[in-house]
Order: sequence, then C-alpha cells, then structure tokens
Amino acid sequence: MPASASIIIVAADSGRSLRECVARALASSVPVEVVLVDNDSRDGVPQSIAHAHENDDRVRVVYNHANLGFGPAVNIGARHARGDALLVLNPDCMLEADALARMLEILNSHPDAGVVGAVVCGAEGTPDPASRRRDPLLKRSLNELTGRAKRGSENPRYEGVDVQGPIPREVIETENVSGALMLLPRAVFERLQGFDEAYFLHCEDLDLCRRARDAGYKVLLAGDVRVRHSKGGSSAHRPVFVSYHKHRGMWRWFRKFDPAARRPLTCALVACGIAGHFLATAPLLAVRRAHRR
Repeated sequence: MPASASIIIVAADSGRSLRECVARALASSVPVEVVLVDNDSRDGVPQSIAHAHENDDRVRVVYNHANLGFGPAVNIGARHARGDALLVLNPDCMLEADALARMLEILNSHPDAGVVGAVVCGAEGTPDPASRRRDPLLKRSLNELTGRAKRGSENPRYEGVDVQGPIPREVIETENVSGALMLLPRAVFERLQGFDEAYFLHCEDLDLCRRARDAGYKVLLAGDVRVRHSKGGSSAHRPVFVSYHKHRGMWRWFRKFDPAARRPLTCALVACGIAGHFLATAPLLAVRRAHRR
C-alpha cells in the first residue's frame, strides 16, 4: 500500500459544500494530506479553509489567479502533493471515513491498476451511470441517441456509452470511471503527464482513462465503495459556460481517439452536430439560470 495519499480538490466558487468535503477528506482512516487548488474563487471559502487549518500541515491551499480549468488545476495540485497516491476529488463529493483506505487496498492488490474509481451516488443514494462508462465513440453515441443501446443491450454491436444494469458490489474492470473521484498511483499520473490541459472542463477524465489503458494499465471500479456526490456546486453558477466547455471537450476527445474522425465528411458532420446542440441548448440554460435568480 502506498505510504501516503494526497487528496487533490479543485475549487471554483464551489460554495459551502467545500468545507464539508475537506473535513470528510481529513477524517479518512488513513493518513492523508489535502491539496486544495483554488481557481480564482470569489466566495471566500478557500481562504476561510486556509485560515481554519493554518496550523495543520495536512492542508495546503494553492491559489490560481485565474480559472485555469479542471485538468490544469489538478496538475498544479499534483506538483504540490507529497503522497505516493493521488486522489482527485470533486468539491461536492463526500468521502466516508474508510472509502480511501478501501480504494488504496485495491490499488495495492492490483499492480497493473492505473486508475481506481468508486460509485458516485446522488443524495438519494442512486448510483450515477457515469461511475462506469464506455468510450464515447460515435457509433455508441448514435446507439444511445436512437435507443438501440437499450433495445439491443445483449449485442455488442448496439452497445452504448452507458453500461446497462446495476453496478456490482465488487471490483470490476471498466473503460472509464467518473472524474469526480479517481485514485492513481503518483508514478502512473506522472508517466501519463497528468491531465491533458487542452480540456478546460469535462471529458478530461475520459481522456485520462483512455490514455491509461493505452499505456497498458487497467481502469478499475470499486463497486462496493459508494460516495455521495451532490453535483454542480460550481457549475450551477454558469451553466452556459460549462456547457460550452463540455461540448468543446467532446469534440477534442472525438478528434483524438475516435477512428471515425479520420473520415473528413464524418468529422464535419460531428462538428456541426456538436456545435448545433450547444447553440440549441444554450438559450434554455440561460433562461433557467435567470429564473433561478
């Protein structure tokens, strides 16, 4: 088992949930340090956490004077971290005391593991399908869009991005785990050169898992480790901004990894589809945001 673990949390006006996230991380049953990387928050919460823990050498707060995006901020946090294992944790994910210990045990017992994830659940305890996903290849996305993924779930030809059925309460191999909670050995993170910083937000977790698999590592899901994830603490403030970068991330992943991107006409159609979807949904997101205000 790695001698120590660093928990890297990226904040961007994440709100009050960030305090509970940090407190729960520090309450882990194994020795940890928390590296909190602040992407130019204006809510004052990272500063208050730094003040509350100014005499606790387990907490380090790193301030970025601009919102650099999720992946770049994690990479900065990793450079400040001292642990042999790195847990990337969203500020709205709430660890149970033994969650990290159980994930570290999996890392220790699977020398070929590059990434270990856990099942992220909503407040009501329902597992998020994003806890395990296949690569979002064009053919799989079309199966999801047309409904063939559900109708033909037994046929690999019609498989979608989401994996159908309940998540087993055991360690399983998967293509991708949720970036809300992912554990990597430091050596693997460094070999992969961290997150691809060309992504600002969204899809960088799919990219990292894919590159880990391409490098010969396994991506594992700890099916019996469940973590509450309230989703959207930072995103709710700027839904159009987040949607833009999500669509941009989808395009980058497609261009990097999908064989269909080698066909110019297909590539052009996908670009139009992604851009069109963003332009069609952005006004609705803006209106909903205005109503919430």
